[in-house]
Amino acid sequence: MRRAGAIAAIVTSSVAGAAAARQSYKLLRANPPGGRKTWTRTNHRGEPITLLEGPAVVIGGAASALANAAGPREQIALIVAGVGAGGFGAYDDLAGDGGSRGFRGHIGALRNGHLTTGAVKLVGIGANGLVAAALAASKSQSDRSGGDGSRSPVMAAADLVINTGLIAGGANLLNLFDLRPGRAIKVAIGAGGMLTLAGDGGATAAGPLAAAIALLPEDLGERSMLGDAGANALGAMLGVAAASSLSRRSRLAALTVIVGLTAASEVVSFTEVIDQTGPLRWLDMLGRRPVSAEGSAGSQVKGSAPAATAASNGATATDDAPEGQTEAAAESPAPAHDAKAATASDSAEAR
Repeated sequence: MRRAGAIAAIVTSSVAGAAAARQSYKLLRANPPGGRKTWTRTNHRGEPITLLEGPAVVIGGAASALANAAGPREQIALIVAGVGAGGFGAYDDLAGDGGSRGFRGHIGALRNGHLTTGAVKLVGIGANGLVAAALAASKSQSDRSGGDGSRSPVMAAADLVINTGLIAGGANLLNLFDLRPGRAIKVAIGAGGMLTLAGDGGATAAGPLAAAIALLPEDLGERSMLGDAGANALGAMLGVAAASSLSRRSRLAALTVIVGLTAASEVVSFTEVIDQTGPLRWLDMLGRRPVSAEGSAGSQVKGSAPAATAASNGATATDDAPEGQTEAAAESPAPAHDAKAATASDSAEAR
């Protein structure tokens, strides 16, 4: 009976998330906030690509939380994590100047008295993760130490720190994978599958994942992209699912992986690793449009300007180019290429 209830919860959340994402994407495309140009980029093929996939995934994830049979605290935690991370991500998508990238870049800019949009996003997502973690903490049933269901203050504080790291760190890490069409969603699917196997977070993760999967054809077809808004939100919501379902030991293991991969992204290109590993490259290319003669399809850069050459999910700019490229720069004859094979780190390029 319990298994049947869990399956029903997963189905309900998935249907709600997918339906809300598709419908909101349709409505947003028809009436883009701030105008169509605000959300449009130009890919290396010279085709328009929209950032509206991200807000649609946020809406779908929030809708799935309302349909989730979990308690109200977990529902609110999921909404806070998704909407908050998505909001800060959208701010960086639309207002980012690209002058500084990666943790070191943003810290260096602060030392010089310049507050970047990326730094605002990082701080905002961290604070948002703390709030969501406080809401989700009571769901760590397997970690309760007292017979009355209470936890010691030390363990409660430890859970808060771990859960904050899972939510905020998950938001940042998934964004680092959003550098090729469909890649971030594929990574999210893998993470959601592991959550389902390792704990009872399937229903919580299923809705946001279904919202993203519902728009995966648009992403793979290079008609739209998650952007920071969608990738940050999806990663944060998966973090909530982990925080609310896994044992403390499992959550510590997951946080270790997140921290390790984030640190590695400062010095190692994920795309280089994927391209040099046969099975990973096959998965990365699965469902994507053929690579053009000019260069790799869907090289991705996160930015505010309408485009630059060889960029995010097809945005036209090299991964090393500033985020604030202008439309004129996008139309320049600079050749497109798979800039992710360059030496710059994934973390730096994703901002």
